[in-house]
Order: sequence, then structure tokens, then C-alpha cells
Amino acid sequence: MTERELIAGGNAFLGMELGSTRIKAVLVGGDGAPLAQGSHTWENRLENGVWTYHLDDVWVGIQAAYADLRRDARERWGAEITGLAGLGVSAMMHGYLPFDREGRQLAAFRTWRNTMTEQAAAELTELFSFNIPQRWSIAHLYQAILNGEAHVKDIDFLATLAVYVHWKLTGCRIAGIGEASGMFPIDSVTKDYDAERMAAFDKRIAECGFGWKLRDILPAVKPAGAEAGRLTEAGARLLDPTGTLQPGAPLCPPEGDAGTGMVATDSVAAGTGNVSAGTSVFAMIVLERALKKLHTEIDMVTTPDGLPVAMVHCNTCTSDINAWADALSGFAEAAGLACDKNAVYSAIFSSALKGEPDCGGVVNVNAYSGEPVIGLAEGRPMLVRLPEARLSFANLARSLVFGSVASLAVGMDILTKDEGVRVQSLLGHGGLFKTGDAGQRLLAAALQTPVSVMETAGEGGPWGMALLAAYAVQGGGLSLPEYLNSRIFATAKVNTALPDGRDAEGFGRYRARYEQALAAERAAAAVRE
Repeated sequence: MTERELIAGGNAFLGMELGSTRIKAVLVGGDGAPLAQGSHTWENRLENGVWTYHLDDVWVGIQAAYADLRRDARERWGAEITGLAGLGVSAMMHGYLPFDREGRQLAAFRTWRNTMTEQAAAELTELFSFNIPQRWSIAHLYQAILNGEAHVKDIDFLATLAVYVHWKLTGCRIAGIGEASGMFPIDSVTKDYDAERMAAFDKRIAECGFGWKLRDILPAVKPAGAEAGRLTEAGARLLDPTGTLQPGAPLCPPEGDAGTGMVATDSVAAGTGNVSAGTSVFAMIVLERALKKLHTEIDMVTTPDGLPVAMVHCNTCTSDINAWADALSGFAEAAGLACDKNAVYSAIFSSALKGEPDCGGVVNVNAYSGEPVIGLAEGRPMLVRLPEARLSFANLARSLVFGSVASLAVGMDILTKDEGVRVQSLLGHGGLFKTGDAGQRLLAAALQTPVSVMETAGEGGPWGMALLAAYAVQGGGLSLPEYLNSRIFATAKVNTALPDGRDAEGFGRYRARYEQALAAERAAAAVRE
């Protein structure tokens, strides 16, 4: 079939991902080749001390991204999308979205970026002997209970953003196992929520007298390839209000952005690993053996097919680079210079490679919110420097890139040095790798590990979600790693950056100053207006 026939005949697969700053949609063929794409820009809000998104904005954004996809398909191939062979939805992991029996939202959506659940996370970590990060759904639920929030008794369904969108498209309360592993601990043998820990939680809150047990309100867990419902008439209208898209397409289980990142980088088999570097940054290492100790800096999640994964998650990565790009664009405009935003990003990343190895004493602490890996309860983006520092543009640019991955390096040391986990190489994807190879080369230096980028890295999470949708329909009994290796990545082109000794040594000096600067971060966060 030609591309036009493929799309018009309803034989393409759709992947959508609701990221922190963009909602993206990708349409692919059965071989995973992208056919069309669309996007919509949005931003979280800080309301009453809560980082959140309004659900009305979710659907405005989804419809805008899908409309952009339809336009791209028409312009590229002269084809209209009237049906789909399959689809899947992904979104930023974790968070808290509670609904009552009538489907009414009970509290503001609390995203992964919030660090308001310190007490709950600590108590649950002790109760379960298992690290519960602050952003996990169970931490938010338990904190709401500790806070005495009135809405908790009325919860009928607790969702993440991906689970919520899937529910509205299909009527099914389902989470992919990777997404579910950011809600509550998973038993990788049963591929379900950990029954003993679930019983321990129910016992802990029994005296509250709620009319529900935890399993009653959580979504059902499904691994990659499982049936997860079909697009309903109402769901089709939510995606495409024009009525052009017909219902009936099968959906795969919804996943989080961590899971789609693993798929998009072919990092789902034991011993593989990837780094997703965008608004947040996280490294995912698929484990060959269990960790020896509990580490509160390391999250234990799963691949989309249920293998255990050690995850180092940091809340902020490129946000401060974006802020500086905005400021530099404003300077160019004020100076009467013709310079679009892409040129500014290119200048930042290309100049970062020309800076002094240790940034000449310039240090960027990019924390926009709390950062548990480095012990920050709140964030204060700040640029600091020694009095004798050389504040050149190249040193500033390099400090922005190094600062975006410094907290990740702290967390990765726990895996590689304390636990002895072998990380032979990492596959990177996300915004940090889209502008030249500076992000890739400097990350390799920071982690002292080869970092590879596939030519498909720019497709990212929505492409990974589209691959999961295709796998659910045409997996043919293959495991997820077998399917990806034989059908999708067999001929993939990969570019690898090896750690440069001079850059690695420079990052070591930079990191020492970065960790010293955290005292100033904490002092700044302690000052209230």
C-alpha cells in the first residue's frame, strides 16, 4: 500500500503523549515508520501551591494535537483519517486524579512535579520496606488522608493522566503495568499490584472507615500486548469533534512517559537502559538482579511488559535552558537582530562545547521544584559563580547543559557505585538531544558512560506509544523485546558518544561546586515573602 492508501484505509496506528509542555501525536505504519504528526503546546499552572493542569485544557490540547495530525496527513499524503488500526495514550507518569461514583473530579490534578507528600512517602516507605517517591499516586492518596481532606471518602476511582484519558476514550479503567508501577508497587511475578503491601495499606487506614479498599479504586493492571478496550463513539468525538474519525479501533494499555521512552529506545530487555531528557530527566535501567538495599533516591518501576526497572528521576532538566533561551531571544529582539528561537538553542548548545571543561567557575542550579535526589524540598533556579569565574557566553551555555543533568549524575552514582549495576551504554531521547550532539556528549561525560542516540530519537514518547499500539495488534506471540528488535529496530541507525576524559574531569569539578551551591538553594527556599 502507498502511504495514502494506508492512512485512508484505516491501517495506521496512532500514539499520543501528554507531556509537560507539549501534547504530541504520531501516526505510524505497521513497520513503525512515522507517517504524520501533530502537537499542541501547554503549560502547568501553580494554583494554591499545587502544580496542576485543568482537565478542560487536556481535551482542548488533545483535540488540537489530533487536528494538527490530520492536517499533516492531508498535506503530506492527501489522505483523511477516518479509522485507525489501533491507538494508545501516554502521559506524564504519577500524580493524583480522584473521581467519585458519578465521574466528577474531586480534587485538583496533582502532577509529578509536586513535592507535598514528604510525610506520606516516608511513612509508606517504612511500612512497605520499599521506596515510595513523593510523586507516586499512593503517596498523594495517603497524604490526603493524613491531611484529613474531606473528598477522600468519596473516591470511586483514582487515576493518573494517561489512565484518565484512556478511561474517557474507552470506558475502561485500565493502566499499563509500567504506568501502574508509578501508582503502587508491582509484583513482577504476578504482574499485578503487590498483594501483601496492598493489604498492609488497607490495614493502616482501616480506622478511617472509608467505604472502599485500595484495589476497588485503582485501575486494573495490563501488560503490553493485552486487550484494553476499544474507541467508543463518545471517545472518537473527544479526539475528533468533526465526526470524521470512526469508533471501534482497539487501544493498548495506557502507559507513562517512562514506559514509552523505554520502547522508543529499544530499552526493554534486561541489562538495557535509556535516558529521557526533556522537562524532567530520568534514567531507566532494566535490572538483571534485584538491588541489594532500599534507596530512597531510586524508584522501582517496570517495563511495559513487567520487568523490574531501577529509575533515577529528577524533576527538572531543560526548563532553565528554555528560560535562558527566552531571555536571549528577548535580547536579540531588543537589539534589532533577526534571530528565531531555534537559532538561539543552536547557539547555546554549540557554544556549550566551546566552554571551559568546568564552566570556568559558573554554576547553574536549575531546580524549578523540589528535587528529592539531591535533598531539595523546594526549588529556586539560580546561577551562581565564584568571584574569579569567567562569565563568558560559552561557559554560561555549558553550565546550563551540565546543570540540567547534575542531579541525574548524583542519582546514577547510587546504582553504579553503591549497587554495582553495570551500565554499558545508555540510549538517549528527548529535547536535550534534538540540537546537535552537545547534550549527548556532555551527558556522556557527566555519567562517564557512552550515550547513544537513534535517528528516531526525535520521535520520542508518542512514537513509542504508537509502537505499543501496533504491538498489541500485530505482536503475533512475540515478546515485546523480540517484536521491537525484529520488526522495528533491526536496521536502526545509532550514533554513539563516548565519554571524553577532559570533559569528564571538568564535570567532576563542576559537580563539586554544584553540590556546594545547594546550601544556597536551601537558604533561598527558606526565605518567604
